[in-house]
Amino acid sequence: MKINLIEYLEETIQQFPDKIAVIDGESIITFNDLAQKAKILANNLIDANNTLNQPIAIYLPKSIEAVYSDIAVTYSGNIYMNLDVKTPVQRIGNIIDLIKPVAIITNNKYLKTIAEINPQNVKIVNLDDVNLIGEYDNDFIFDRLKKTIDTDPYCIINTSGSTGTPKGVVLNHRSFIDFISRSQEVFNFTNDEIIGSLSPLVFDIYSYELCLLMANGSTIVVIPDHLSAFPASILKILQETKVSFLFWVPTIMVNIANMDLFSQINLPSLKLVWFAGEVFPTKQFNYWRHNLNHTRFANLYGPIEITLDCAYFVVEREIKDEEPIPIGYAYKNTDIIILDDNNNRITTSGVDGELCVRGTSLAMGYYNNPEKTAAAFVQNPLNHSYPELIYRTGDIVFINDLGEMVFKGRKDNIVKHMGYRIELGEIEHVIINTLKLVENGCVVYNHSQKEITLFYESEQEITAADFRKAIGLSLPKYMIPTVYIRLDELKQNTNGKIDRLYYNNQVNKK
Repeated sequence: MKINLIEYLEETIQQFPDKIAVIDGESIITFNDLAQKAKILANNLIDANNTLNQPIAIYLPKSIEAVYSDIAVTYSGNIYMNLDVKTPVQRIGNIIDLIKPVAIITNNKYLKTIAEINPQNVKIVNLDDVNLIGEYDNDFIFDRLKKTIDTDPYCIINTSGSTGTPKGVVLNHRSFIDFISRSQEVFNFTNDEIIGSLSPLVFDIYSYELCLLMANGSTIVVIPDHLSAFPASILKILQETKVSFLFWVPTIMVNIANMDLFSQINLPSLKLVWFAGEVFPTKQFNYWRHNLNHTRFANLYGPIEITLDCAYFVVEREIKDEEPIPIGYAYKNTDIIILDDNNNRITTSGVDGELCVRGTSLAMGYYNNPEKTAAAFVQNPLNHSYPELIYRTGDIVFINDLGEMVFKGRKDNIVKHMGYRIELGEIEHVIINTLKLVENGCVVYNHSQKEITLFYESEQEITAADFRKAIGLSLPKYMIPTVYIRLDELKQNTNGKIDRLYYNNQVNKK
């Protein structure tokens, strides 16, 4: 049993030293060269700080540099935390102020920016000043790593916080190792996987892609951020590099379906597609599945506080366009508890409840934030005999007639309107999947005006009267939106999801 993720990487380097580890445009790097740069940088980090289990921030775009910097932090026995170079500087400053990293890794291009937003005068390691060709002290690195254990932190991933400062979710080695093992059992990853890496560095999907690189010798193909607006160009990269595995948030997959791009571009090498982080409209999913009938698809579920996901559904049956795609079943070594409002476990099909999780997949909590940690990671209300934490996701699910878990919406996405409790996600589902009125949409609630607002993507504007007439055939009057706003494309957040907070703030003037 592995203790540290570096143990995987060392085995991979021995087996595949000359194999390409990362493809970044015209640049490539082998596993041997990747390890050399990471170890030299790790030696520099140790000499500069001599710390263990402390956060080190990386302020770089997604690149080969960022990959070996993350690995270097792990070699040094510390915790990597990626920062998004496109995030407003005030937000980055808030993160640094909360997490208090012992060092920040960057390069010449971003040196001035990070220096200006570094209020604590944290040590800055400029990659352009580090000689990454030469000798390194391998024994010194591994003598230090002997002091680490599997429950030590591996990385910090920042997620939205209500105060304007993101919460730093702490994930450990054991949780990632467990997820790697559980995923291997279900999906049989090989040593030949080529990953089409689209997610930002700050997303947990990237952290798993990095794990696949280390544990399986998988090759990461970096897809440039700016290509998100050009999905045809992304598909061409997947085709040219013979990508075999995708792990994407569905938003761009919806765009690819809406543009019918598989009529122009084929992906014969694509064997497995995971999607997670957001509901995938079933009509657009079926477009993918029917056009890529040689590909296996799986819907994964899990908030950032769970490493990496706790439930999965391999799509092996036909799913009608109007039916939501289930999130399926709990991963091995993970227990999913569905609780009602009285903290009783729900076992009856069709009854809604809050999804809660226990097991090794749980994050360690929020860094330097004990109050938020205590509120989210709580004692299992079904266990009165010994301490046992669960994570309350705030997501509402139910078990369907086939015994599959189905995501229904957010607990905090339930509003009281005209005296009725309404799940906004249900309105979205009916408009997008059942009635197929629009290609994509986001429903939010204007609390001051007591109005339901729909932001939607469509080639042509649909009149409010036509919307109301169509929706009224499936939903009661009190669930029909009042305001309809057409957009060419819905705004996405850093993680590639529809930015619901942005649209909520738009209608509530925050």
